Amino acid sequence: MTTADTPPALGTPPALGTSPVPGTSPVPGAPVAPGTSSAAPAGWRPALAPAVNLRHDRVRDADLLVLPERVVVLRGSAARILRLCDGDRDLDAIVAELMSRFPGAPVAEDVPAFLGRMRTEGWVR
Repeated sequence: MTTADTPPALGTPPALGTSPVPGTSPVPGAPVAPGTSSAAPAGWRPALAPAVNLRHDRVRDADLLVLPERVVVLRGSAARILRLCDGDRDLDAIVAELMSRFPGAPVAEDVPAFLGRMRTEGWVR
């Protein structure tokens, strides 16, 4: 089982102080996996990749991304963000929704960075 570091809990304004998802680079401009880009394309409407399922484990009281042959434990606000990735909302709409729910949180900076990492991993398309 893998643990995905996520943005701080929404509603708390401290800067992103978590380490990146394994296999990604926290350094701006650093290389990412071949064939992928951490930059969000214009009008991107994030959605979970077809083989990825978002689940809540009641026993562990944890949100999980269930992938073929892998489970990723989500921490912080990751599940809240990923639940908005339905393929209908674009990135700007997701950020606007979260900003209205959690005023003062660093949503505009942290959410695109987080979703970019999820896209680089191939968990979000």
